[in-house]
Amino acid sequence: MAELWWKPAHELAAMIRRRELKPSELMDATIRRLEQVNPKVNAFCALRTEQAMAEARAMDEKIARREELGPLAGLPLGVKDLEDAAGLATTFGSKPFRNNLPAADSVQVARLRAAGAIVLGKTNAPEFGYTDFTKNLLFGVTRNPWNLERTPGGSSGGSSAAIAGGIVPLATGSDGGGSIRIPAHFVGCYGLKVTKGRIPDGPSLGMQQWNDTSVLGALTRTVCDAAIHLDLAAGYHPSDPDSIPAPEISYAANLERMPKKLRIAFHPHFGRIVQHDVAREVEKAVGAFEDMGHEISVLDDTPVDLSRAWQRVGGTQALATLHDWIEKHREEAERKAQQKAASK
Repeated sequence: MAELWWKPAHELAAMIRRRELKPSELMDATIRRLEQVNPKVNAFCALRTEQAMAEARAMDEKIARREELGPLAGLPLGVKDLEDAAGLATTFGSKPFRNNLPAADSVQVARLRAAGAIVLGKTNAPEFGYTDFTKNLLFGVTRNPWNLERTPGGSSGGSSAAIAGGIVPLATGSDGGGSIRIPAHFVGCYGLKVTKGRIPDGPSLGMQQWNDTSVLGALTRTVCDAAIHLDLAAGYHPSDPDSIPAPEISYAANLERMPKKLRIAFHPHFGRIVQHDVAREVEKAVGAFEDMGHEISVLDDTPVDLSRAWQRVGGTQALATLHDWIEKHREEAERKAQQKAASK
């Protein structure tokens, strides 16, 4: 079953639909891979392997009865530990929340489950997602499967390590300042920060989130998998007043359609120091867009310090959300969580 570890989600789903692979066979291979890899990388911080296998076997029976199943039927799913999955604690990577059991799935997780995905467990994240590498005092350090001395990034580092380690083909994430994009880059998987409201969010720690830089999403092995995920997860939900209706198109069905001439703005550094080899590769990408016929506008002004402004907005929300918690549990909080709440 080793060949299953690296297959993208859409290929595994197609194999299950064609009855070439049973959900229970895929789940068994997934658990075996988990037992081999997770002790080294610490991608998953909480598991429900027995329940996941029971759900996979139940799905075997539904397939045998030729019942209609969703497009993700039988696919193991990792859920970032900043997002709710019923039956598993949402700890936010923070000791005082180790027993914080949600009443229900998040909207995103519920929609993926409805499409047939089977939650395997929670993926590790830095405390409240406040750093771009993944470690916390509750579950420890998550490591990059390609090099255990390196980080898989953050804050969706557990999810990126689970993808790159060949454990699951799909894992949820979230991104406010790069928390999907950074891990995707660090491990070589695919991550997309979607438009605000495209995937509904909900109240966190009792407060509706108003920092409009943060969105939910996923990490995958291919662009096609990300498009399928977005087709299933997008769309309005009343729990999120910022959520927007799903577009009247299928992302997956339109992957092969090249966009017409676009106007693309490019800033070489955006007021930040950029590593020279990174800048070189980005400039190559800009050239590729020009070769495709798109119009590139290079912005050469020096922008305001957007990083500082972003920290103020995020820090204000963090303080509003965590004020009482910080006062009661200051000795259990990592330094970064305290700094975030104080950065306003």
